Amino acid sequence: MAAGARPGHEEPAKGPDRSAGPVSGPPVEAPGPDGDGDRDEDGAKVRKQRPFWKELPLLIVVALVLALLIKTFLVQAFSIPSDSMQNTLQRGDRVLVDKLTPWFGGEPERGEVVVFHDPDNWLAGEPTPETNVVQDFLSFIGLMPSSKEKDLIKRVIAVGGDTVQCAKGGPVEVNGKALDEPYIFPGNSACDDKPFGPFKVPEGKIWVMGDHRQNSLDSRYHTDESTKGFVPVDDVVGRAVVVAWPINRWSTLPVPDTFDQPGIAAAAGLAPGALGMAGALPLVLLRRRRLTSRRTAG
Repeated sequence: MAAGARPGHEEPAKGPDRSAGPVSGPPVEAPGPDGDGDRDEDGAKVRKQRPFWKELPLLIVVALVLALLIKTFLVQAFSIPSDSMQNTLQRGDRVLVDKLTPWFGGEPERGEVVVFHDPDNWLAGEPTPETNVVQDFLSFIGLMPSSKEKDLIKRVIAVGGDTVQCAKGGPVEVNGKALDEPYIFPGNSACDDKPFGPFKVPEGKIWVMGDHRQNSLDSRYHTDESTKGFVPVDDVVGRAVVVAWPINRWSTLPVPDTFDQPGIAAAAGLAPGALGMAGALPLVLLRRRRLTSRRTAG
């Protein structure tokens, strides 16, 4: 009992003092299942992170779509099936092929190593390895080279408008310029097993040869067929730019210096100029005739 209080009479319980105005602070919510109320220190609602196992299927789908897009439009892996490009490429090497450039109208250039579809049954009789479902799926999305596609890989020697030839005992010549080919397999000749030409490469076509000349059934061996040994540019998948596997074989595939020598494209570059001169000559003659007739009339 408080001092001064009358016996038998108690003080009423005091309520909250509201004289200082309303009580400030965030509203109190009932705690969630985890007891934290789903809010941070500032009162903002906190979004719970979804468990990883729920996000995994979405991540897999996105990764597969990206892999498929990259294979279709950017880069694709190819496996080297034979020894025709030794020593530049060994059987079993994995190369990455640039598929983006052709989409923008780029065409193969002399000296490039390119992958192309079989133009006219060049691979007739070649066995196709057996694969399982997993390998087929990985090949489809570009994570593994396809073993069923009938593709070849060779070096571009000449392009549309070029004249290419090779006599026994001599070098390959493009537009009259001899090629210095250090990439040819050691002990091989430039073309002694199959001399050819001279051949004029049609526009929209390329002439290809393997670096292992005595072990490559390239353009030289198909001159009696419908393709005449030429590969349509439309059949080119892309340029091989990198040896990606095995790791100890990693290297780039640049264009050899011999294809940059002066004058090698002279014949091809002369044609537009010659056509321009031929088209301008009649106009010049017509103008001279008109001037002469005016002077005579005057």
